Amino acid sequence: MRRLGLAAVSGQSRGMANTFGHLYRVTTWGESHGGGVGAVVDGCPPLISLAESDLQVDLDRRRPGQSRIVTPRKEKDRCEILAGVFGGKTLGTPISVWVRNEDARPEAYREMETIFRPSHADYTYQAKYGIRNWQGGGRTSARETIGRVIGGSIAKKMFGQLVPKMSVTAFVRQVGRIVARTPVAAVTFREVESNPVRWPDGKEVAEVIRLIERVRSEGDSLGGVVECVIRNCPVGLGEPVFDRLEADLAKAVMSLPASKGFEIGSGFAGSLLRGSEHNDAFYLEGSRVRTRTNRSGGVQGGISNGEDIVFRVAFKPVATVAKAQKTVDVKGRSVELKARGRHDPCVLPRAVPMVEAMCWLVLADHYLRNRAQMGPTESRTKRRS
Repeated sequence: MRRLGLAAVSGQSRGMANTFGHLYRVTTWGESHGGGVGAVVDGCPPLISLAESDLQVDLDRRRPGQSRIVTPRKEKDRCEILAGVFGGKTLGTPISVWVRNEDARPEAYREMETIFRPSHADYTYQAKYGIRNWQGGGRTSARETIGRVIGGSIAKKMFGQLVPKMSVTAFVRQVGRIVARTPVAAVTFREVESNPVRWPDGKEVAEVIRLIERVRSEGDSLGGVVECVIRNCPVGLGEPVFDRLEADLAKAVMSLPASKGFEIGSGFAGSLLRGSEHNDAFYLEGSRVRTRTNRSGGVQGGISNGEDIVFRVAFKPVATVAKAQKTVDVKGRSVELKARGRHDPCVLPRAVPMVEAMCWLVLADHYLRNRAQMGPTESRTKRRS
């Protein structure tokens, strides 16, 4: 009997996209239960101070096993810079970094060799390519995001020297039906990182943890929303047609595992307003053009306007649950699947550094593209005067 997924076009694929960006490019590689995962970052300027310890900070924020409300997989996620850095400075050449997989348990996924897990990439990957690594999801596992975090951390170091005032802070706005009340303007990185949920108000954390633990004890999972604010972004990043800044941000965060929705500024709620209510009025603050409101979310006409860039990403409940589920196997037979492997009952806390990393990648790419097309900001100022 013909196996499901071995489509007529099987074997004709020319590969898949594993590189993100134009001038600042990140290629991620590796599978969840293989020897390791990593990234090659190309386009980072030379003479940027960079050490493994710089990258480790964000990798530690992403890694599994960091609290009782995330997956118990034990990985130190220690990174090794293999190329592109000399004497503590970037060379301007490709930067290669890898992280070993230390707690891989591929044998725990043997059942998945022949069974398609509900809402995972098992069936679609098999249907498209005719082959898949069934050990923990292989390339489609969230462990692939280690490479993204590496690329984002390098971009953050670059901006630390080129645009030191710019910051990116993501946080968990919602878990299930619990919504944080803290205004985005009041959110601080220190408060977010002070608790395992990465919630903006520590006083509300206990309630959220109780919810996550209760749902996990029931063998289920939760979704929610991550919000992100980019402060002190230079004016002029982004382009007015296909490569709008918000479009590239949307693509970046929507490429993350479990992401299901994106909105910026007023988002979908803005559709309920009239134009006269929604417009952000301009005014002059010294020599700087400002807006009195920020319903645009810091981007107008696809280009950053200097106000805070604020967007939100919705994440679905984790697909792996400790409940029996009806599905089919590779021969099309109906089977019952029980959960295998280790998983997060709620992906939101670990998604925060992933969202930040994708922001830094987009910002780095557009910053370098803007300089290549328009020249440094200071030279533009002289031309206009």
